[in-house]
Amino acid sequence: MPEPFKPSTAISSMTIGKALARAFLAAVFAALAMGSNLPPALAQQQGWTRPDAVPLFWDLQRRTEKPDTSALRLIRFVTDDNYPPFGFQTPDGGLTGFNVDLARAICDELAIPCTIQARRFDTILPAIEQGEADAAIASIAITPEARKRVDFTSAYYRTPARFAATRNSAPPQMRAATLEGRTVGVVASTAHEAYLAKYFPTAKIRTFPNVAALLAALKANDVNIVFADGITLAIWLNGTSSGNCCEFRDGPFTESAYFGEGAGIAINGKNVQLRLALNYALVRLAERGVYADLYLKYFPVGFY
Repeated sequence: MPEPFKPSTAISSMTIGKALARAFLAAVFAALAMGSNLPPALAQQQGWTRPDAVPLFWDLQRRTEKPDTSALRLIRFVTDDNYPPFGFQTPDGGLTGFNVDLARAICDELAIPCTIQARRFDTILPAIEQGEADAAIASIAITPEARKRVDFTSAYYRTPARFAATRNSAPPQMRAATLEGRTVGVVASTAHEAYLAKYFPTAKIRTFPNVAALLAALKANDVNIVFADGITLAIWLNGTSSGNCCEFRDGPFTESAYFGEGAGIAINGKNVQLRLALNYALVRLAERGVYADLYLKYFPVGFY
């Protein structure tokens, strides 16, 4: 079964994940209802990542030639509608989210008709393998195991690790020297714990059984610094659950050996022309600022 590129190493409860996601969506919709993204001044006041700090995963200095797309008459996308803000249903039953809007933007860029169907996550890669769909854009992690089944485009986002801290309680820069002797909370048996042990050996690592316990300890000031998945932390910081207690501190940390290669669009390995076309469209969307607009729409409090 494929693994979603979600904060799975930090979250052990789907109930907690959905609650955090709902809190994130409430904040996003409130910002959009006001007619704009989160004001930069507010984001800076809260200590969050600059809302204009959009990650870039493509070399825009390298000229990319448009591939031959004459054989592509229709692209059948599949996605997951149970992972907001990446994919979810609107109150009227429509399908939306970062992944969904990115797929639609790709189709517009290529001027190729597309369909986008929501499926249960565990059926998405089988749909590609069995020819029931052409491309899957569902936050699927690019892993060696997944590559045995399907091919991928270049990564269109990655989930970095981030530090979060209670306000005025930690140094602005998280370095081995500045964290020497300080207690840092982390979820046990995760890549985040392994990274801390490797690169912050003089910090006092305190482990927690799951992300709920980790964040509860941070909010209660039982621990002043935590290290976790950036998306999970952004959702929590942006929601009401945090009580405005805390803020991002330094980062992001993106070492692929610990935090993965990122999420890619999955396609059948034999469909080389589709992979070339999708990669071309992703670069063009980045060049034209469309990718940045979508990122800021769904992540006004960025996880980078």
